[in-house]
Amino acid sequence: MTAVLGKQSAPPVPRPRRRFTIGRLLSLAVLTVAAVLVVAPLVWALATSLRTPATSFDQPPQWIPTHPIWSNYQAVFDKVPLTKFFLNSTLVTGLIVLGQLITSTMSGYAFAMVRFRGNKALFGIILATMMVPIQTTIIPVFLIIRYLGLTDSRMALVLPVVGGAFGTFLMRQYFLQMPRELGEAARVDGASHFQVFARIYAPMARAPMATLAVLTFSAYWNEFFRPLIFLQSTDKFTLPLGLVTLQGTMGTGSISIVLAGVIIALIPSVLIFLAAQRYFVEGIVAGSFR
Repeated sequence: MTAVLGKQSAPPVPRPRRRFTIGRLLSLAVLTVAAVLVVAPLVWALATSLRTPATSFDQPPQWIPTHPIWSNYQAVFDKVPLTKFFLNSTLVTGLIVLGQLITSTMSGYAFAMVRFRGNKALFGIILATMMVPIQTTIIPVFLIIRYLGLTDSRMALVLPVVGGAFGTFLMRQYFLQMPRELGEAARVDGASHFQVFARIYAPMARAPMATLAVLTFSAYWNEFFRPLIFLQSTDKFTLPLGLVTLQGTMGTGSISIVLAGVIIALIPSVLIFLAAQRYFVEGIVAGSFR
């Protein structure tokens, strides 16, 4: 009898019913409008990349082409060295992401876990640099790059942004939530600060590191301003700068081919976001508590 009673399953817990209040409906309406405003230009760009230039600006817009022209995508490879631009962007963006992951993780750990004089003041100065637009610092940075003899090189795009204020802030917020007792116990056993960071805290920070990697990749994969300033040789152009040449010298290029190049350039960002989506959401939530 006891065995029979032990096999009886617990009664199902009724799920709470969702109430569609006016506030919830308004929130859904606002989110729906925002989603349409974000997605519509992408859909229009994709549809236009599959049409002829003569029908690119038809009114009303043709969202689904009846006769898609896939040759526009082949024309992108025929008109510009797209593979070369792609490799340049991959190299530059990959080095920037790697550099920011290393420096931001270590600096975030130092500001969160290491006590030293001027910690808060120095962190405040780093945060203040986020409010300085890049246009105001581009000339001093350009002079330093020229002094170092790195103009018209890929390293001119990498070195100035290896360290990032946003990455330091994100990683510090994450490490502040970690228990200090872990590090203090290791320190008592004789471990150095670097050993505590490398063996205990850094392996637990995969989620915010993935978030930082995705955000950094998206920011510098699509960067246009600094490559326009630092690069002159076509064979060193990154993808956004190289795609501009599809417009032609007088802007007479086909808009359909230009948008086909834009769609191709979007693919890596989308794939990386989808691959790191689980860590991305977890990292944003983890870094927003403090």
